[in-house]
Amino acid sequence: MAPPPPPATDLNATDAFVWQTSPPGLIAVPAVNRVDMVLLRGIDRARDMLVENTERFARGLPANNALLWGARGMGKSSLIKAAHADVNARLAREAIRPLKLVEIHREDIQSLPDLMALARASDFRFLIFCDDLSFDFDDTSYKSLKAALEGGLEGRPHNTLFYATSNRRHLLPRDMMENERSTAINPSEAVEEKVSLSDRFGLWLGFHRCSQDDYLEMVRGYARHFGLKVDAEQLERASLEWATTRGSRSGRVAWQFIQDLAGRLGQRLDPGAGT
Repeated sequence: MAPPPPPATDLNATDAFVWQTSPPGLIAVPAVNRVDMVLLRGIDRARDMLVENTERFARGLPANNALLWGARGMGKSSLIKAAHADVNARLAREAIRPLKLVEIHREDIQSLPDLMALARASDFRFLIFCDDLSFDFDDTSYKSLKAALEGGLEGRPHNTLFYATSNRRHLLPRDMMENERSTAINPSEAVEEKVSLSDRFGLWLGFHRCSQDDYLEMVRGYARHFGLKVDAEQLERASLEWATTRGSRSGRVAWQFIQDLAGRLGQRLDPGAGT
């Protein structure tokens, strides 16, 4: 009377998957929505550190779980996907087995132990990725994440690594920690218990709001890459006006401007366009 077990996923079919919980299993993603590494500007230090950490893991060397935190729209999730593609391209040149990228949604984080159990039984290495990870005031699922990352008898499988992006450095809302401090018998211990989740990430990479020069360099980089035919002075003036109307400068705002500009110019944003 029980439904049949889900068919086993062919891990050789592609290098990217999405984890689903009902029924539990991996859904193949043939084409990943990613940005080329050369288009990520203004985050050079974070880029180099994440790529190095990812490549070490892919080669079977020690590496850390990574938390990419900070300003919205500055390329945190884009960097993870670009780093995965960059590292796999290097591994392919040496005929080394590729690294598998698996995205787990925030609402499914409690099933992370099930995903890690599946990965443990495989010969591949898995980079598990959760975008926009954070927890609300009454959310206790962060405890299962703590145990899955660094805890329990088995510990994290040797062939898995966990990357997360968040706007919060400690993943929990500030008022949640302040409430614990004001109501607990031992305030410092209560706050320590909440903050300890971030300690499970050995690599912290901060992303801060970009300067005007960095923003313009992002816009120019996109325009060159896609071969947009526009005067340099006009491009700068229009992009700054766009950022002013949005009230912020970031990689996401730069990309949105380029999409608008390309549409007005009647040019397609073909991935193979430009130089």
